[in-house]
Amino acid sequence: MSKLAAEDKFLDLSDYGRPFGRFLANLLKNTRFTPIHVTILFGISGLIAIYCILTNHFLLAGFFIVLKSGIDAADGELARLKNTPSYVGRYLDSVFDIILNFLFFITICYVSKTSIWLSLLAFIGIQLQGTLYNYYYVILRNKSVGGDTTSKIFEYKSPRALPGESQKSVDILFLIYTIVYGVFDKIIHLLDNEAYKVKTFPNWFMTLLSIYGLGFQLLIIAVMLPMGWIEYIAPFFIVYTLLILILILIRKTIMK
Repeated sequence: MSKLAAEDKFLDLSDYGRPFGRFLANLLKNTRFTPIHVTILFGISGLIAIYCILTNHFLLAGFFIVLKSGIDAADGELARLKNTPSYVGRYLDSVFDIILNFLFFITICYVSKTSIWLSLLAFIGIQLQGTLYNYYYVILRNKSVGGDTTSKIFEYKSPRALPGESQKSVDILFLIYTIVYGVFDKIIHLLDNEAYKVKTFPNWFMTLLSIYGLGFQLLIIAVMLPMGWIEYIAPFFIVYTLLILILILIRKTIMK
């Protein structure tokens, strides 16, 4: 099942790992592997990439970062193939993402001359970028006829556990999710608190916005590392964050 109706589908530049994700999901659909196992697997790929950065194997690091994006696409695909939607899987996926993002920038700081403050600013920036992308994308998904509504625009309380998962696990992961993402969500909502009133977003706008998707962000890091530009990764993402204001201005000016 697609997350969007046919007319709302757009070229998602951050979703280049989807073909591999579908391939992997199809390989695993008749096995005992669950979407949670796949989520853990992409976490392992991210940790291997971090180890490669620490040992100055930047080309390998880039490979495992891109592989992580491909595996990341597989857990949702496998959940759809097995018809096993899961809030545990959704929150665990997001928690793994933010932990890995933090570790990526701390590791880059450790092996380069980048200051800790620039690294932390870059981490905050990359999270705000991803939050803006997810904010608009979830709005589109919820308004799209026949689209996916597992993700909510505003999440104030833990959802009721789906069949096959424990309510306690959902509650714990929801709490962790709201703690680590809550501040970023509030900042983006404050900057554009009426976006949810828009009927839809044009496909071209969503494609432009997808440069803030996690897959595209990681692709930038994966390219910059073997190019020898490790010193510029944190400054790049700090400047890149300024596009948030431009994207929100475009939304407010054109999509009312």
